[in-house]
This record gives sequence, C-alpha cells and structure tokens, in this order.
Amino acid sequence: MTLIDLQTREGISTLTLNRPDKMNAISDDLRTELIDTLDALGRDNSVRALVFTGAGKGFCAGGDIGGMKGRMEAPEGERGFNGWKRQQRVHHQVSLLHHMPKPTVAAVNGAAAGLGADIALSCDLVMASTAASFSWSYIKRGLIPDGGGMYFLPRRVGLSRAKELIFTGRKVEAEEALKLGIADRLAAPENLLAEAQAWAAELSQGSGTALALSKSIIEQTFEQSAEQLFSQGSLAQGICYTSTEHRESVLAFLAKLSEKK
Repeated sequence: MTLIDLQTREGISTLTLNRPDKMNAISDDLRTELIDTLDALGRDNSVRALVFTGAGKGFCAGGDIGGMKGRMEAPEGERGFNGWKRQQRVHHQVSLLHHMPKPTVAAVNGAAAGLGADIALSCDLVMASTAASFSWSYIKRGLIPDGGGMYFLPRRVGLSRAKELIFTGRKVEAEEALKLGIADRLAAPENLLAEAQAWAAELSQGSGTALALSKSIIEQTFEQSAEQLFSQGSLAQGICYTSTEHRESVLAFLAKLSEKK
C-alpha cells in the first residue's frame, strides 16, 4: 500500500494521505513521499489545482508518535542536530505546499491536529467537513507549532486568538472553525470531496500564468510595503503581457466585438 494516493481528473489532482490506521500521521517515509509528490505536482503544467485530503476518518493526526519516540532514543549528543535536519524536511514539505504555483484546497474530512492543522492552513483555502476538527496540540507534547502554524494561524484568526489556540491546544469544531476563519467553507461529510474538487476547478479556470504570479505576490502582502508589492506586480504584469493566455483572451474578446458590429 502506498502512503499517498494521487488521482488527477480534468486537471484537478486529489492527493490523499493514506495511513488511515494511524489517522494519517506523518512518518519520515510519508514525508519523503509527500515532498516528492508535491514537487512533481508543482512542475506539472497539466495540473491546474490541487485538493489535499486524508483517507479514513481523519485528515492528519500530525507527527507520528513512533518517530518521536525514536528521536528521543537517539544518542544525547545527536538529538539536536537530528532534530534540526528533520525540521529542514518539515519546512521543505510545508513550503512546497504553501508556494504551489496553482490553487490548493484542503478538504479536511476529520481531525486535523498539530502538523495536520498546519498542513490544512498551508493550502490556499480550507473546506471542512461538518465532522472535522482542528487543534494546534503541540503544547500537549511539549512542542511548538513547527509546520507553519505560528505563521498561518495569526493571519487567519488574528494574533490574540492564535495565541489562545496555541497556548491551550484545544479542539476547534467545524462550526467554530468557520466562524473564526480557520475554515472557509463547510460541507456534509458525504459531499466534501466532490465539493472541494468543484471549488478547485472553479478557482483554476483562469490563466495559469496569472494565477501563479498573483499567488506568489499576494502571499507577501503582510511582509512587504505597498511600493514593494506594486513593483513586483509591475514585473509580473509584464510577464502576463507576453503570455499565450493573455493574447488569446484579448483576441477572442476583440472577435466578439467585431461580430456585434
């Protein structure tokens, strides 16, 4: 059994974490497969959008506890460096998903805990099942959010609310997640995947070039000044002017105008 199931239909890829017996917890082997898969999807021009979900009852339970036990049993003098190397892999995985040059939708089918909650927020948009829940439960393992939660969560819920959720590690059910802005939409469990795929298709109808460039700039909105963003926008627009999508859409629009005359 592969640790990831990947299906692509009409340009929409659905990536499913496939460790249902472990609530799709991220092991080192799964992380390696996930990095390879995300890297390939980002480079595949035939893929217009990505839906990210989990098999079985859970979205992702976070980091694999077995792996944590193994790290604690490493020689004392190696634990710190081993941990640093692991973090590089975690951040690479998160970065590939966050910076995917096409729309990404998390279809959260069940519990998203710790790293699982971070992975959901690494996506552009979050559609949650009414049976889903979110928790930044790192504190309960004596850890800090290491999968992007300290970056993504404040941007969705505000600084003070993010502190409360991280400091307590409490569970946020689907309705509250929607109210707080953790989830963008809710769906019935039986309709979740189909609705997420339809949403991904809707989001990816436009120019792939313009989508990728827009995403790369808007992700920096809170870190850069208006002038810096305007400058990046000017450069990106120059690229769009030369794209096949722009040329074809302008010519099609002009042809319609001519038909009306």
